[in-house]
Amino acid sequence: MTTCDQTQMPARRFPVAAALKDAVLAALVALGLFALMIGLYTVPGPTGQLVATTRLQSLAIIVGVVFAGAFVRALLFGREPIAPNLRLPAPLLALKERIAPALGTILVPALLGFALLAPALFYNDRYLLDLSILVLTYVMLGWGLNIVVGLAGLLDLGYVAFYAVGAYSYALLAQHFELSFWICLPLAGILAAFWGILLGFPVLRLRGDYLAIVTMAFGEIIRLVLLNWQSFTGGPNGISSIPRPSFFGIPFNNEENGFAATFGLEFSSTHRIVFLYYVILALALLTNWVTLRLRRLPVGRAWEAMREDEIACRSLGINTTNTKLTAFSMGAMFGGFAGAFFATRQGFISPESFTFGESALVLAIVVLGGMGSQLGIAIAALVMLAGFEVLREFEQYRMLVFGFAMVAIMIWRPRGLVSTRDPSLYLADHKKGES
Repeated sequence: MTTCDQTQMPARRFPVAAALKDAVLAALVALGLFALMIGLYTVPGPTGQLVATTRLQSLAIIVGVVFAGAFVRALLFGREPIAPNLRLPAPLLALKERIAPALGTILVPALLGFALLAPALFYNDRYLLDLSILVLTYVMLGWGLNIVVGLAGLLDLGYVAFYAVGAYSYALLAQHFELSFWICLPLAGILAAFWGILLGFPVLRLRGDYLAIVTMAFGEIIRLVLLNWQSFTGGPNGISSIPRPSFFGIPFNNEENGFAATFGLEFSSTHRIVFLYYVILALALLTNWVTLRLRRLPVGRAWEAMREDEIACRSLGINTTNTKLTAFSMGAMFGGFAGAFFATRQGFISPESFTFGESALVLAIVVLGGMGSQLGIAIAALVMLAGFEVLREFEQYRMLVFGFAMVAIMIWRPRGLVSTRDPSLYLADHKKGES
């Protein structure tokens, strides 16, 4: 038999008994993992004490799904690892290569146009307006963290600290010095950038996991300081009655000097929500524009060089100390802007709004969207935040679905949803169309 004939022979099927054995073992492992997390939960009893109850049906469904999945996987792939890079059929691959270059040029204006028209489309739906503001806030946070993680290659797990610094800076300055939002906004960004530089100095020699641990500790230190310094930050009670922004000095109230009376409109609380929407949209677009401009400057190219190889970056004479500090300070500044907006939008802030989960969510948006990709981060923020809201009715299972989605993305798209982008700088002899 020739070699060609041997390669065309179908692979030997995995024995059904062995597949059943693997499936049973996987089901037992799932039972051990989920027995306490899903099978048991506590509810308040008649006297206020917590009473343990069971969810055996939910536990049985999850174990059954694991058993079926493990059995099918063993029959199809045996015990061999599943190849993560699945190949598309030739017609689909050719179609992808044809439309991929034009997708960005079409999708970006479409998303921008939709963002500009969203208040008109959702004017009578307060829920969708609030959700749009939330998505844009996380898009801005993702673009700010992208400077540190995506461009400079520094793993930051404490980004929520700069978010908190911006929020508390605005709240305290507005209350104690009676400054307007437009004056406090740049001050909040400057203070957050200053704290970014303070974080950058101790971590100049750290990389990878060690850098992640230190930045996570920094975020927790900021949260605990806000929680315990009651005379200054209000402690666990937070800060309330934070001033709202005005439209060039015109407040959004139902008085004679209000926005509606000034422009001859019928008073509606939606006017302020639409104004806040356009404020965060402008801040997000500013973050995107500044990031794209910085990437083409020497400091941006230094970030990308340090991300690829820090040792080679030093050998080229690049000052990695200044490069890291500028990355931390610029990313922190945009986090401070977003924090100031969050404070004026909510009207109330407390340390509970700035937990590690916020940092993890923003980092997940950056990683899933594609590190260094502005468009990918915007799409990831939209999908994740909207996905959370769609699955709100299934609150018990939405984190499980989210976890499965993240695992699938990491297997089949390890570089994120949008993993390709043009280089920031071409060589002098680069010609259009060359690879």
